[in-house]
Amino acid sequence: MTGKPRIPHLDPAKLSFTTLRTRPSKVSAQALATPPRAGASFDDFLRGLPDILAARDLRSLLGDVATAHRAGKMIAVGIGGHVIKTGLSPVLCDLMRSGIVNAVAGNGSICIHDVELALAGKTSEDVDDSLRDGSFGMAGETADFILDAIAAEGPRVGVGRALGNALLRRSDAATDVSILAQGALLDIPVTVHVAIGSDIVHMHPKADGASLGAASLLDFRLFSDVVAAVTDGGVYLNVGSSVIMPETFLKALSMARNLGYRGTFTTADFDFIRHYRPRTNVVVRPHLDGGRGYSFTGHHELMIPLFVAALRSELASGA
Repeated sequence: MTGKPRIPHLDPAKLSFTTLRTRPSKVSAQALATPPRAGASFDDFLRGLPDILAARDLRSLLGDVATAHRAGKMIAVGIGGHVIKTGLSPVLCDLMRSGIVNAVAGNGSICIHDVELALAGKTSEDVDDSLRDGSFGMAGETADFILDAIAAEGPRVGVGRALGNALLRRSDAATDVSILAQGALLDIPVTVHVAIGSDIVHMHPKADGASLGAASLLDFRLFSDVVAAVTDGGVYLNVGSSVIMPETFLKALSMARNLGYRGTFTTADFDFIRHYRPRTNVVVRPHLDGGRGYSFTGHHELMIPLFVAALRSELASGA
């Protein structure tokens, strides 16, 4: 049996001390915020943010995105359906029309909300209530439009372009706020990455696995081309997708690097809570050999307009 461990006696009187003036510190007076004032401009607000943590990262990301845009590099955005449900379609469409965003990718749910807003001016049913009687996801018009468009054109042009083309053919569609329609109108890649069984249209009798699979695989190939372009000093922003887009991005990046596209680039994840896959697959892993990844946490309906307004300011300041 071993003896008890010896417990030393620590004498505070013998401690060594540093000096405040020479000690390294992470926060300086120069980094402090300037209090916002009524009537001040957005540029004043932006300049008044503290140069600390996420505010510092935001400034750095804005510089990276602005530099990429001015150099004609690829800026791509991956989104989940919640981005559309929080009212941000007009913001993304405006970035597409302005030539700032060059490609958009999303999971299958973006089709539901984009199409419903374009055709009916509303989306996002009350799942808690409609699930009780099985009426959840049973809107016939939504399923017919999406599945018919994919079956007719999807295997040849992809899910995103097939739906965009179909919306442009509808004279009653609000195509100005449709990411899918704007992609087709502007000839900007809008790819959709379907997980069979995850979207309401998959419950409907018209759902055809061959068409969905072929169209979504074509979109993955196109998205891989986009990611290859991103690696040449571009930017990839993951907004509101916690699983599908981070996983799809990782595979597309591996495919691009396998074929020799191994440059450095910038990524950022925006979400209202921190998730494992976006942080690992988008923010960290792509930059083990260079580049930079950022992570911002907050509600989409606040964070994305703030980011875009700040980006517009950054671009205008260097014009």
